[in-house]
Amino acid sequence: MGLDETTLSRVIFRNVSSEEYEATTAELDTADGGMPNHKITDARAMRALAHPVRLALLEALVHAGTLTATQASELLGESPANCAFHFRTLAKYGFVREAGGGHGRERPWEMAHKSIHLPSDHEDPRASVTAGMLQRVWLDRVFERARNVLSSTAAWPAAWRHGHEASQTVQFLTPEETRELSDEVQSVLRRHEDRDDDPSRRPDGALPVEFLFLAYPLIDLAGLAERDERGKGADGRVRPPGTPSP
Repeated sequence: MGLDETTLSRVIFRNVSSEEYEATTAELDTADGGMPNHKITDARAMRALAHPVRLALLEALVHAGTLTATQASELLGESPANCAFHFRTLAKYGFVREAGGGHGRERPWEMAHKSIHLPSDHEDPRASVTAGMLQRVWLDRVFERARNVLSSTAAWPAAWRHGHEASQTVQFLTPEETRELSDEVQSVLRRHEDRDDDPSRRPDGALPVEFLFLAYPLIDLAGLAERDERGKGADGRVRPPGTPSP
């Protein structure tokens, strides 16, 4: 399984406020055998994570459970020494830990958390800047993968050529409604999460399927929508400002 086909199924970068995180983390921390969630607030930790190889290592651990630097190098196409360096850096900031059971220099690593939360509010201005950098690195990675995979559907196995979805929609919602809808979608997407690191639970023919869920306000279009509402005539048609009704 190439890393270009993996998914951040258990390692989830989610922008949340401090209040939202505190309200939901207790429930989440009781799942998955008690493995905790992790909220990144330190700018140095964010900077350490904002590296494509380190993000790829975390993705690999989601599915493999444990990996040595040599095993990771075969998946990523990086040298064992480079993977070992990045594993040690991730461990320094608490993202991974040694799994034990290694022989000699071959130390297996595992994830230290089941999800990674990137808060949307930071008291430290440096953390805000670094959080934006980390978000861009992560988005660049998943968007590039989506472009590559979705532009090559002709090469997929026949059964999967109609087993994907690419759509976009806009709805008019309040901030509260957006959060509620997002929580509902996330709940649905967690329906089969027990299969993430337990191959015995995966039915025949199951492949890792990546879902990208993004919700953001179109601030630049909000004024246009309001103007269109005011510009409607009695027949419901939108008319330029100053145009008399028929």
